[in-house]
Amino acid sequence: MARKKTFECTLRYVTKPTDEQLEKIKNFVYKKYASEDIPEEIITFETIEDKSLGSGFILKCGNEQYNWSSEGRTRQFTEAVEKVRRSLTGGMDVVSVLRTTVEEFELAAAHRHVGTVSYVGDGIATVTGLPHAAYGEILLFECGIKGMVQDIRQDEIAAILFGPDREIRVGSRVTRTVRSAGVPVGEGFLGRVVNALGEPIDGLGRIDEADYRPIENAAPSIVDRKSVDTPMETGILAIDSMFPIGRGQRELIIGDRQTGKTSIALDTIINQKGKGVICVYVAIGQKASTIAKLVGNLKKHEAMDYTIVVNASASEPAPLQYIAPYAGCALAEYFMYKGRDVLIVYDDLSKHAVAYRALSLLLERPPGREAYPGDVFYLHSRLLERSARLNEKNGGGSITALPIIETQAGDVSAYIPTNVISITDGQIYLESTLFNLGMRPAVNVGLSVSRVGGAAQTKAMKKAAGSIRIDLAQFREMEVFTQFSSDLDATTKAQLAHGNILMELLKQPLGKPLSMAEQVITLCAANGRVMEDIRIDRIKEFQNGLLEYIGREHPEIISILRSSGNLDDGLKSQILEAAKEYKEIYSEA
Repeated sequence: MARKKTFECTLRYVTKPTDEQLEKIKNFVYKKYASEDIPEEIITFETIEDKSLGSGFILKCGNEQYNWSSEGRTRQFTEAVEKVRRSLTGGMDVVSVLRTTVEEFELAAAHRHVGTVSYVGDGIATVTGLPHAAYGEILLFECGIKGMVQDIRQDEIAAILFGPDREIRVGSRVTRTVRSAGVPVGEGFLGRVVNALGEPIDGLGRIDEADYRPIENAAPSIVDRKSVDTPMETGILAIDSMFPIGRGQRELIIGDRQTGKTSIALDTIINQKGKGVICVYVAIGQKASTIAKLVGNLKKHEAMDYTIVVNASASEPAPLQYIAPYAGCALAEYFMYKGRDVLIVYDDLSKHAVAYRALSLLLERPPGREAYPGDVFYLHSRLLERSARLNEKNGGGSITALPIIETQAGDVSAYIPTNVISITDGQIYLESTLFNLGMRPAVNVGLSVSRVGGAAQTKAMKKAAGSIRIDLAQFREMEVFTQFSSDLDATTKAQLAHGNILMELLKQPLGKPLSMAEQVITLCAANGRVMEDIRIDRIKEFQNGLLEYIGREHPEIISILRSSGNLDDGLKSQILEAAKEYKEIYSEA
């Protein structure tokens, strides 16, 4: 190994040290650093008077710094108190614990690794002098801004900044924290809106955290997981009947801009009310006004009580947009490992990939397909693999992920859409043409799929849904072939009429999720051909009236469906009889 030319030591002080004190400091340095690679003769000393320290001194040796100034001592004390505060539980006497901490606190001349900024711009800082910094480690810049190591090179490291870079200059000092990026977590976050660092941005005050979790965490192993067999009901008939989502599943919502992707996620969150499911909504690159409207909608439906919103808006720097979904996942994991069921929505991963592409290009990484870096697949796979259903030995909790991807002109074969399709357990494809025709939600039956399928449905829903998907597929195909034909046989006319009724029933307004029992009743009535002679424009009116009538006159039907989750022939007959009763009343009205 080549020897260094000089090993510089700088002592910044307020009060000039005596010769005796200076000799002790030099002896400390020789004892600590003198070696075969750093002989005593190349160690240089420089003393600088610096009144800004307040009191004490700072000794810098190479890339390490010993801070015995008033600022350094204050920071040590603050860190000690903060560490105790994090460990406090409800039954502790806070005053006595803090008093003990203060009385037993001892200052230590703990050293820190300090580097220097060699370049800063566009949310990226290049730092020299921190050869031992680890990938993903948090760095602290002297202005108070935090950064995360994102690129390790031969003679320098590059960090992404979690804040504006206006106060960072070339030559600014950077300190290692020897701590990976993480966020505070806990029950206190429910009902709150936070940024990608876990800091509240809703003006409701400080959040009491229960723990601190790294944003990057290993996914549960295969042996820690359990098969997906419990429904995560969205309350949307088109999805729950044909593309069921189970707790622990990852179901992609994909479609062009303004096709109702966020609406499906919002309805699913609203539908979890009273079901013991914690919801985390991660907004990436959205307008602040859009998120404010969404939070208002959740409050209106009393859904914020069990929801956390993580917002990295379009005005935030790319590094915060990049870490936002990982921070949201860390919040969700806190509840999963406590045995709770969690639903997390990533809205959307297209913008997340764009933010990562911007960072990668600024870090001078080679661009690949569509200018995305080669590891963009790993970017999303390591995030979505953390969604799982744990077995009983590990608490039995789950994270169900609903990632959202925006396509351009319906191109599902683009780079990011194909990546995420291959990672997830199915996709709900929303089509612009259907949306413009008034089909809401605009679910394309042919391109949508759930790879978990009937395993995530109750027996009642599985039986009631029956052949609805096949019927709709046949209807769409027949509709294309018969649109120019006027002479149709009776069977074809009946199939077209039934298909039109199903399409009308699958239309559902925003914020009006249906319970499992209501969906089963609707499907039984449709498949039982009860609505065949009702005018198409009155189908929704008939459906709403039927559900209201059965809830009022035959509550036992809904009660049995809720308690047993099964649909036997006797109960199916009861539903059809009740539907025919209502039809008579409806026809007379």
